[in-house]
Amino acid sequence: MSNYQSETEIENVVRAFETCATGKDEFKHRDHLLVAIWYVEHFGREAALDLMRLSLMRFLDHHGVDKQKYSETITAFWIDRVAEKLSQFESEVSLVEKCNRIVESAEFQKVRGPSRG
Repeated sequence: MSNYQSETEIENVVRAFETCATGKDEFKHRDHLLVAIWYVEHFGREAALDLMRLSLMRFLDHHGVDKQKYSETITAFWIDRVAEKLSQFESEVSLVEKCNRIVESAEFQKVRGPSRG
């Protein structure tokens, strides 16, 4: 997979998700992570969780996906993992580099998170 080259490229992924321009089958785990990184970096952990919840529910609704597919437990799990990882970077590391490192990291590859709750 190719790395992100600019903040604009990253923001375009976020905005396409938020406006539901991204197709339901196109929004993959990597995109979920990218949005989570963007939200945590710009708004902090609590607001990021709220924004992710709101955006995911809008996305599901727009694409006619059963809202039962949403899991607060799983969403919070990934937001927490992203927030923890972001806190480990030095302040001079760019958002682009943070995104690339996290989405390519083995520890952030799609794994079975907590059970739905």
